[in-house]
Amino acid sequence: MLSKNELIKNNQVLKQVSEIKEVLWLNPNLAPYQEASKIINMDLSAIDDAERRLKKFAPLIEILFPETKSSHGIIESPLKEIPNMKEQLNSFYSSKISGNLLLKMDSHLAIAGSVKARGGIYEVLKYAETLALDNNMISENDDYAILAEKKYRDFFNQYKIQVGSTGNLGLSIGITSAALGFKVAVHMSADAKQWKKDLLRSKGAEVVEYDSDFSKAVEEGRRMSDKDPMSYFVDDENSMNLFLGYSVAARRLKKQLDELNVKVDDDHPLFVYLPCGVGGAPGGITYGLKSVYGDNVHCFFVEPTHSPCMLAGMATGLHNDVCVQDIGIDGKTHADGLAVGRPSKLVGKMMDHVLGGIFTIDDYKLYDNMRLLHDSEKIDIEPSACAAFEGAVKFEKSDEGKEYIIKHKLENKMKNASHIAWATGGSLVPEEINIQFLETHL
Repeated sequence: MLSKNELIKNNQVLKQVSEIKEVLWLNPNLAPYQEASKIINMDLSAIDDAERRLKKFAPLIEILFPETKSSHGIIESPLKEIPNMKEQLNSFYSSKISGNLLLKMDSHLAIAGSVKARGGIYEVLKYAETLALDNNMISENDDYAILAEKKYRDFFNQYKIQVGSTGNLGLSIGITSAALGFKVAVHMSADAKQWKKDLLRSKGAEVVEYDSDFSKAVEEGRRMSDKDPMSYFVDDENSMNLFLGYSVAARRLKKQLDELNVKVDDDHPLFVYLPCGVGGAPGGITYGLKSVYGDNVHCFFVEPTHSPCMLAGMATGLHNDVCVQDIGIDGKTHADGLAVGRPSKLVGKMMDHVLGGIFTIDDYKLYDNMRLLHDSEKIDIEPSACAAFEGAVKFEKSDEGKEYIIKHKLENKMKNASHIAWATGGSLVPEEINIQFLETHL
């Protein structure tokens, strides 16, 4: 068996990655969905169960977060066609994006303003439900809106929820936990932005700051939670509940695509580009999408050149047993939400046979893409989220992308394709910070 160093040394793509070069790594283990689903062997009813639970909690969400009143407590983001951005990207990068380009605006999800609202809020709600049921505070037939009452807040206040985060998951967990009455501590890595820490503190969350990276924040958060019998740790590296919360997005996306009359079938392929940190959110969304569209959807992650942890894990097959520092990379990036050195143990292995591949992107392009979107569509998202556009730009332009198209017999179908850039965060960014982002040139 090859050692870790030998696996890295013998991998041509990782050699380029170690030199901080942009790459498109194609997953050699990608399998037809029917075959892949048997290997993963995940009960799809678990996704349906997560969707039902979110609907059951909707009346409570509507009470706790009045901004969800118009959606009746359902937390969902718009899907928007962005033809002007497509034109701008093609002009700016000399790319040739076929078909139509859409933006999935998880950047504008209610409550937490990021994709983390899906998994993070779901995990907190599921934990609250479990506690209340186990302590005979509610029955499954109750209207969960009653959990907004003082006696339930007092009950939840006996318990503490803790999480390690670079920022957005912390916002999701912190805001929701505090609203329900839980004590909450968010362990934040050095990459976390100050405004996110300030917002959490304003919501009543305790913020524990670290000078080191995401993995250390998670490790310390887990250690401190384990010492407290009344504490529950939300494990971004290994949580199936987070994964299921994210996966619900696919069912809802199908409805939105149908409403826009966007076809997804054998002649109309769908390409989805997802910014990736530890892997939980893009992994859950990918699995959900494959369960809906099978081989007609092609999912790709996008990571910063300085922190491509999922690429390192999947390309070597070592998953969470390798970190970016092992391949000589510092893990420091302007994409704070993606600044993760070691990938999820759970997600990498689940992606082994369903993920199309992984792009890496230089940091300076995050700001270029942000300005292009701002100017062309009057939409603002945070720099990390702007990584998604690299997939659309490079897919048909790169040799690897062309190889993928030929291998999957898509040559005559690309004109009918739809591309979705998944915007993972941004709407809670303070205006003065957003202006700074737009004026940043690296």
